[in-house]
Amino acid sequence: MPSSRAAVPTTPAAAAAARPPRYLFSSHDGYGLGHVRRNTLVARALLDLDPRAEVTLVTGVRVKPSWLTDPGIEVVQVPSLLKGSDGAYRHASLPFDEALSERNVLFRAALDTHRPDVVVVDRHPYGVAGELRAGLEAARAAGARLVLGLRDVLDEPTRVRHELDGAGWHDVAGLFDDVLVYGERVLCDHEVEYGLPVIPRYCGWVVEAPPPVDRDPDLLAVTAGGGGDGAEVFTLGIDLVRLLPGLRAVLVAGPYAQALPAVRSLPADVLARIELRADAPGCGELFATAGSVVQMAGYNSTFESLAAGLRPVLVPRRSPRREQAIRAGRLSALGLADIVDEGAPADEVAWMLRRPRSLPSGALDAAGVRLDGAARAAARLAELARARVA
Repeated sequence: MPSSRAAVPTTPAAAAAARPPRYLFSSHDGYGLGHVRRNTLVARALLDLDPRAEVTLVTGVRVKPSWLTDPGIEVVQVPSLLKGSDGAYRHASLPFDEALSERNVLFRAALDTHRPDVVVVDRHPYGVAGELRAGLEAARAAGARLVLGLRDVLDEPTRVRHELDGAGWHDVAGLFDDVLVYGERVLCDHEVEYGLPVIPRYCGWVVEAPPPVDRDPDLLAVTAGGGGDGAEVFTLGIDLVRLLPGLRAVLVAGPYAQALPAVRSLPADVLARIELRADAPGCGELFATAGSVVQMAGYNSTFESLAAGLRPVLVPRRSPRREQAIRAGRLSALGLADIVDEGAPADEVAWMLRRPRSLPSGALDAAGVRLDGAARAAARLAELARARVA
């Protein structure tokens, strides 16, 4: 007589298939928000694929922007390590070794608690200074699949090659199951330029699709990422409003903005055409509405403007890394952006704004720029979760 009881999985693989897939993302963010922003978008794409999925984000961001609040994603906070102008990481109050130790403990605890099928580490394979390695080795021994995520441009090739020769990349090919590049070879070939020791998968850029809204040709969007080093870009935006009487501007300060220009002292007619926003759930909707954008050249906001169909005016940061300058120069060479130096006079940029700022239809496809990276990365991670080793 057949049993009325539900079948009980009899193998580790069957048991794993009977429960929701589990993913854990880790990023070293302390000051910038780019890494955790990408992780969040890929995590949401995983939840779109399988709403049962359990997703944990481990991050060092000190603030919690609105886009990081998602009921389907658990956030684990670890001590922030901020990169100074000399390129070295520091904690605001803890000795460096103590901060690393606490990050290691909290990362191990998150792994033990959530027992992920897939662990995704962003940018630095073993963390800022190797603090993730022991936890990653234990997760791999327990059957988890390990994935390294890299943005489109890391830095100038000589610096990246030197980094790859160091302890921070030792045995990456042996420990990690896959490396995902959140970009395409057309902008940066990681094997050719950096000598990456593994063959990566290029997923396309991870960016949120903008909503369909009406565009206002007289609206200028001005952004500078987290805002901590964007004072010159904000000043340029204000100067453009002064110079172009019909122009209105929205300045997205970002959660780290400290020294915004003193807008209250502006003439009333200029002040009436400027709006300040302290935080935004990504800039996609603003860019979709705006007729033009002036911004730094960080990963997320740059591709949000391209996704919105705009040809941005990029004002890249050039230190402590040249990542933004390289990205801006290459997008300009592909005909997708214009580039100016920090401190460029407003009349030079005003000349650009008087020209059409919308990208021609098909321009991104023609340049080889694909913006479906979140979905493509999520599909690969889901495939790895299904193939988890026992």
